[in-house]
Amino acid sequence: MGFPLAGCVASLRNSMQLLDSSINILDEGVSDFPRLAKVLQTTRHFELISESDLQIAQSALLSEIRPEVDSLLKRVENHLDKLERREQSLIAKCDLNDGRLGRDSTGVRPSSRTAQRVGGKTVSAQQELRIKTLRAKKDRLSYAVETLELQAKQRERQLRMSMAAPQQFYDD
Repeated sequence: MGFPLAGCVASLRNSMQLLDSSINILDEGVSDFPRLAKVLQTTRHFELISESDLQIAQSALLSEIRPEVDSLLKRVENHLDKLERREQSLIAKCDLNDGRLGRDSTGVRPSSRTAQRVGGKTVSAQQELRIKTLRAKKDRLSYAVETLELQAKQRERQLRMSMAAPQQFYDD
């Protein structure tokens, strides 16, 4: 009868050795536990807020900033329009001054001797002087007409802009 129990005893000894080695492994694993607990302890440096609070704050900031940005963009657009109109008026003024100085589109001034024969007729010094004064008067008048046309266009533009401004408020 001793023989069948010997197998049980051997199996029990193996189980005890296995348990002993498991305890040793666990003891090695948890011996550093207090230090790991201290290292892994979380510290809150920042308070977290909910997503809805964040969205509310963002929308409040957006509603506060958007009118300012829109206003600045409108001012920039108006200033650019003003600069564009000024550029066009300066170009027109330059062209008019070139015309008044008697230059053609290439910038060359015609010689004063070409005015002695008009329509195949020879003209006297008095008539030549009168022709020059009439041409100068014609140039001055054409300059005045073009200036008035530019002013009319500018006023039309301003009127259109002033008429468009109330419509923008109704669109919003």
